[in-house]
Amino acid sequence: MELKGKVAFITGAAQGIGKAIAQILAEDGADVVVADLVLEKAQETAKEISERGSRALPLKIDVARYPEVREAVDSVMTQWGRLDILVNNAGITRDALLLRMKEEDWDLVLDVNLKGTFHCTKAVLPLMTKQRGGKIVNIASIVGVIGNAGQANYAASKAGVIGFTKTVAREYASRGINVNAVAPGFIETPMTHRLSPEVRENLFKQIPLGRLGTAQDVAHVVGFLVSEKAAYLTGQVIHVNGGMLMV
Repeated sequence: MELKGKVAFITGAAQGIGKAIAQILAEDGADVVVADLVLEKAQETAKEISERGSRALPLKIDVARYPEVREAVDSVMTQWGRLDILVNNAGITRDALLLRMKEEDWDLVLDVNLKGTFHCTKAVLPLMTKQRGGKIVNIASIVGVIGNAGQANYAASKAGVIGFTKTVAREYASRGINVNAVAPGFIETPMTHRLSPEVRENLFKQIPLGRLGTAQDVAHVVGFLVSEKAAYLTGQVIHVNGGMLMV
């Protein structure tokens, strides 16, 4: 229960990696804000967490819209009075080869993945600065480091998240705020489940550990980064990819 008394705000927390992060942080004692674009799914996740004995607050939020972010953060402060941890996990894809990529799909991915991270970070920094401490973890991607055909918008957004992470870490280290990123590799999702056996086998050959990652693999690293065990880590990108990329 290392995070007992802490409040964690997690975006895109209703399912997938975000849900796993919310569950892990709740198990570690944190009160969890389950922020997601789909309120019904956020409520379901919050209910599951509450049934295990932890406090969870579901909130509908479009991270691409700063007024909604600001309102959500204000709501958390009104109800719980503090905010100690931010996990910027919300993200989308709109894949296409560059010459076929629509401008609106480029803009939408950058708005959610990169501008959304900016919006949420900007909203919580005054609170963390006043508290003289806080933990921010941004979910990047292996694609933001190595690129991926058909994902120019997604790769650009995640590379931007990495640069953003390092800059904010430098700006706010003196205020006791740790800012790091986690870059997942290929993770078990409904999308990867639909891959043919041949494609999955070829993918496994590129991963030294021989398997796709799980949402929990990512969540446990986030749990470490927001704990005091990682007090001397800031501005870092932690790669969770089974060895597919070694830096």
